[in-house]
Amino acid sequence: MAFESSKDSVVEQLCETVTLPRMVRVSQKFDHSHIEPEDIPSVIQRELGREAVRERIKPGMKIAITCGSRGIANIATIIKAIVDFVKAQGAEPFVFPAMGSHGGATVAGQLEVLESYGVTEEAMGCPIRATMETVYLGDTVEGNQVFQDKYAHEADGVILCGRIKAHTTFRGPYESGLLKMAVIGMGKQHGAESVHESGFINMGRIMPQFARVIFDNTNIVAGVGILENAFDQTYKLAALTPDEIWEQEPVLLKEAKSKMGRIWIENTDVLVVDEIGKDISGDGMDPNVTGTFGSPKSACDGSPGPINAQRTVVLDLTESTHGNANGIGTADITTRRVVEKTNVDVTYPNALTSTLVNMVKMPMFAHSDKHAIQIAVRVCNMIDKEHPRIVRIHNTMELGHIWVSEALVDEVKANPNMELDGEPEDWGFDENGNLW
Repeated sequence: MAFESSKDSVVEQLCETVTLPRMVRVSQKFDHSHIEPEDIPSVIQRELGREAVRERIKPGMKIAITCGSRGIANIATIIKAIVDFVKAQGAEPFVFPAMGSHGGATVAGQLEVLESYGVTEEAMGCPIRATMETVYLGDTVEGNQVFQDKYAHEADGVILCGRIKAHTTFRGPYESGLLKMAVIGMGKQHGAESVHESGFINMGRIMPQFARVIFDNTNIVAGVGILENAFDQTYKLAALTPDEIWEQEPVLLKEAKSKMGRIWIENTDVLVVDEIGKDISGDGMDPNVTGTFGSPKSACDGSPGPINAQRTVVLDLTESTHGNANGIGTADITTRRVVEKTNVDVTYPNALTSTLVNMVKMPMFAHSDKHAIQIAVRVCNMIDKEHPRIVRIHNTMELGHIWVSEALVDEVKANPNMELDGEPEDWGFDENGNLW
């Protein structure tokens, strides 16, 4: 594939016929309630210290603690607090990567992900045990095989730790959370592949069946559910017994959804996303925000929230995604930068496991940010191209401030959840047409 760019090319000339509007910085209002990072250890101690939870951890037990691949706020602090609590009970904790096929579905790749979050043996004060080997536990009621991480299976007990939130691809009483961590995270690539075999349209029904087999064949001593607010801050921590996980996770999921960030504009012509990555969302950019669902039939339930954009542009990958561009296939336009940063050996295992190959298809790309945005405006249908409605966000976890084009200013002024932060200004492209 030739990457050379020429100002005389037809594409370049077509781009230059589009004049981009000035943009205005906007503040979005959400609930700021959260737990201060320095208070997290004491909250974990209090939650795990409940008698119903504490009594399940006995001296001398080898306790496996899950750590996933998502960019969860304060995850190293949370895991360390769990480790310290387990030690205080006289048990022997170890952490293991519970992330399905992420990290390129390799031990080295998954350890690299943990290290990037500050989860190391030195920082945690306990061993980290990583393997892609699994143990067969049995079959679900529908005959699907269930697998589990070898080290977790050999432990005397498991503490599930994970964020409870809306899933990016399916709906059900249990979405992203502790059951998913048990089934897909602890299942490694083999187990994740097994549960995805039925397709996301069936995931809401199938996943609890897998979880039931795991809970019946594993000593789950506790689950630590993490809820975050719209500012990527730790909002709530809840330590649950196995029975409480089944009873309370659906309630916590509803609470988590109520705290999610969103774009308070329902419709736009073009949505510009500065960066995507696995540290932002399993889908690179959370479709619960962008509306870019990889499997619309299983994920769209008609509830308000995602913005409706005719075209979506992705400008870059995060450094922490390590070349994993999963989700880029839901964008309409991207940049040469994204193409060059994409590591297919890290990206493709997600698609092979989830079966959503459309998520990793590379869209049309431009040689600069400016041209990518101009192309997106040009290929919109039935819009006012002299005054296009454009929304720009940094990523789907940072929504406290966004940018909107001048055509959206009146809508911002009319929305009590939004406030103009300044005056209209030019995009600020450099001499190469990029924003940074």
